[in-house]
This record gives sequence, structure tokens and C-alpha cells, in this order.
Amino acid sequence: MPKAVWLLVIGMVINVTGASFLWPLNTIYIHEHLGKSLSVAGVVLMLNAAASVVGNLLGGALFDRFGGYRSILLGTFINVIAMIGMTLWHGWPHYVIFLTMVGLGAGIIFPAMYALAGAVWPEGGRRAFNAVYVAQNAGVAIGSALGGFVASYSFNYIFIANLAMFAAFLLLAAFSYRRMTSVKGAQTNVLAEHSAVKSRSKLTALFILCVAYMLCWIGYVQWQSTIASYTQEVNISLKQYSLLWTVNGALIVLGQPLVNYLLRPLQDNMKKQIVVGIVIFMASFGVTAFAEDFKGFMAAMLILTIGEMLVWPAVPTIADQLSPKGREGFYQGIVNSMATAGRMFGPVLGGVMVDVYGMTALFMILIALLIIAFVLALVYDRPLKKEAPSASMSSY
Repeated sequence: MPKAVWLLVIGMVINVTGASFLWPLNTIYIHEHLGKSLSVAGVVLMLNAAASVVGNLLGGALFDRFGGYRSILLGTFINVIAMIGMTLWHGWPHYVIFLTMVGLGAGIIFPAMYALAGAVWPEGGRRAFNAVYVAQNAGVAIGSALGGFVASYSFNYIFIANLAMFAAFLLLAAFSYRRMTSVKGAQTNVLAEHSAVKSRSKLTALFILCVAYMLCWIGYVQWQSTIASYTQEVNISLKQYSLLWTVNGALIVLGQPLVNYLLRPLQDNMKKQIVVGIVIFMASFGVTAFAEDFKGFMAAMLILTIGEMLVWPAVPTIADQLSPKGREGFYQGIVNSMATAGRMFGPVLGGVMVDVYGMTALFMILIALLIIAFVLALVYDRPLKKEAPSASMSSY
């Protein structure tokens, strides 16, 4: 990989490590330490995610206008200010205010990071986005491993650790990202070579795909909200719950060679990767529905991780391939905002379903949503084929 991509990878590890001290424990902190119901906790996480949606769209637009450097600095500065406030005041309702600010800052950062990765290494294709994705999950593994351990002593230390990592990322970005420039113009792909495919068709295809992406995230985010609380009810400790996320991140990082080998038949077909990944998601929630102990949840998490390794890097790769020159940030902003919308509605839907109908009903709803996502992933590229029927769509 180019040096610029390595710097983005290191930055993503630091940034996500800081965030991962806190985000897996948000529902537990709100529910058990602040004494609020799961429905209220879901609303709080919805506000955080809503701010991230705004940040995603803003971050993508800022990237296209001002570049990745200024966009990333702005988002990181907002995060640092928010964590200073949360470290000093983390009661109710201060926690909600600062958590919402963190959502805005993170929302600005992520589309800029992904767009910048694709811009500085266009010939890397999926590898550029996969590198950032792996770095993100390395941060998840490190942060969640330490987070559960630190939280078992005091949640106050969680806020301090999060602040320290955000500050470190701010320094890295300020001194290392200034000279990163886009070379997207050198990139070619199937759609770029067929001018008959209009931008409107590309955008329509992306929206259809991103709705499927959002539905996948509605299910995935339950592991951070309702399933997180449910694990406490079945006597799984905070350390064990954090270990689930540690294994998730570690498998994504260490299992890349095996996944790359298994993906060789699909390496040029992002669509098939996504479809197979969604089927694996369904299997994961089927296992979770019957899990009663730590081993059961660990098995479900391992299956879930395999699914996300197929789906999560493929969607931004397709967005980059679809994006016209100068609109990379906007397209990545759409991808991240739809993922964040899933994280926004997921906890509310899950919290209400569990409070009113119970966990079994929730799992049935999640599998139904994944079936819809499966269908959308199968048909998302039809607008592209209508515009350019002679073009080969194998890379999608």
C-alpha cells in the first residue's frame, strides 16, 4: 500500500480504538448507570446516529469542496471538545448532549477517510477500502478489549481514555494528512468507460443498494443495544461481552488472508459478495435467537463477523466505482449516512420490540428485514443495465 494509505490506516485504528472504549457500552451505561429504560436508551442512540447522518452528508460535501484534510480535522476537533465535556459531565442529560456531538464529529470523519483512501490509491480498488475497514476493526478489537476491563473498575476512566485517543488522532491528522491529494482522475472502471450510463442511474442504483445496507445495519446494531442488554440478563459479564467484540475485530484483522483466498471466485463481483454476506447475517441471527450461554453468543458473533467481512467493504467500493470525478465524498457520504440511519433506527426499533413483545419477536423481525435486503441487493444494478445494456456489470 502507498504511504498515504498506511497513514490513514494508522489514524483509523487510533480513532476507532478511542470510540470503542465507549460505544459497545452505551446501552449498558444508560440502562444500568443512568437508570433509563431500553426504549429511552434507544432514543439516545438514535440522536447520536441522527447527528452522524448529518455529519456523513456534511463530511462528504466538505470533502468534495475542501478536501479530506480539513474535513477530518473539523470532525476530530468536534469529537475532542465533546469528550472533554463528557469527561467532566457524564450524568443525565449531559451524556446525551455530548454523545450527540460525538455522532456529528464521527459522521464527518468517516466518509472523508474512505473517500480519501479511494482517492490516493485508485488502482487499489477494493483493497483501499478493505484496508480502512480492517483498520477500523482493529480499533474495535483493541478498544472493546480494553473498554470492558476499564469499565469494570470505573466508567470515568472510559471517558478519559476515549478523549486521549481522539486527541492523539487529531495530532496525527494535523501533521500527516495535509499533503494527501486525489488522483481519482487516473481511475477507470466499467461505468466510466460507458458514457451511456448517466449519473442519475448510478445514484438510483446506489440508493437501492444503500437501503439494503441500512437494513443490514438495523440488525447489526442490535448487538450494541438490545442484545448487549440481553447478555446481561443471561449472566454474561461485561468482560465477556467486550470479549465478543474483541474476537469480532481480531477475526477481521487476522482472518483477512483466509477470506481473501476464499473470495477469489468473487473478487471481481461485489454484488455476489454482498448477497452471500446477507445470507450469512441471517444465519447469525438464527443462532443468536437460540443462544443461552457465552458459547452460543460467541458462535453467533463468529458467523456475524464473516458476513460483515463480505458486505461492509463491498458497499463503499461500489460507491467509489459509481462516483463521478469530484463527487467521491458525496457518494461515500450517502453510504455512511445510510449505515448510520440503520444505527439510528435500529436501537429504537429493537428497544420497543423487546419492551413490548420480547426478544423472540425481535429476531423474527430482523430476519424479515434481511430477506428484504437480500432482494434489494439482487436487483440494485438494474438501472445501470437499462442505461448501458451492452456494458459488462461483472464488477458489481
